[in-house]
Amino acid sequence: MARISDETRRNNETAIRHVMERLLAGDVPPGGKCDIKTLATQAGVARTGFYPKKNRDGSPRPGPYQHLAEEFERRLTELRETGVIPDPRAAQIERLKEQVSGLKERLAARDEQIGGLTDFRQRALSQIAAQRMEIERLREVLSAQSNVRALTRVPKATIPYGSHR
Repeated sequence: MARISDETRRNNETAIRHVMERLLAGDVPPGGKCDIKTLATQAGVARTGFYPKKNRDGSPRPGPYQHLAEEFERRLTELRETGVIPDPRAAQIERLKEQVSGLKERLAARDEQIGGLTDFRQRALSQIAAQRMEIERLREVLSAQSNVRALTRVPKATIPYGSHR
């Protein structure tokens, strides 16, 4: 693989730093993310230059732009820790995750409320059925021959004032 000249490396590093500042400021191109792949693509350098390499003897050596990748990741982490998400797409994803979480909580509360209302409805229907059965039983007792007599209702107009009827 051909080596690049020091001047080309400096130009590439300048381009990478320029793109890095844009990405961290939130200027993410359409279809891109705030990541190393977009950084490399926008700077016009190979992404492999951001990762460690191996010498012929198998010993590791840093990639030519690995220090810039580490700086980019460190600054991106710092931004995220302060609550700033430079990637609008990632910010939207976080916002939607929070919204989904809130909706799940509301749904759980509604399910609990519906469960309570269903139990209440079942109890109310049971009580109404029991009361109806008791009314029917009392009507049967009243209609059967027994020593129980029904009281006749006297219209209110015929009851003298002050009477305790």
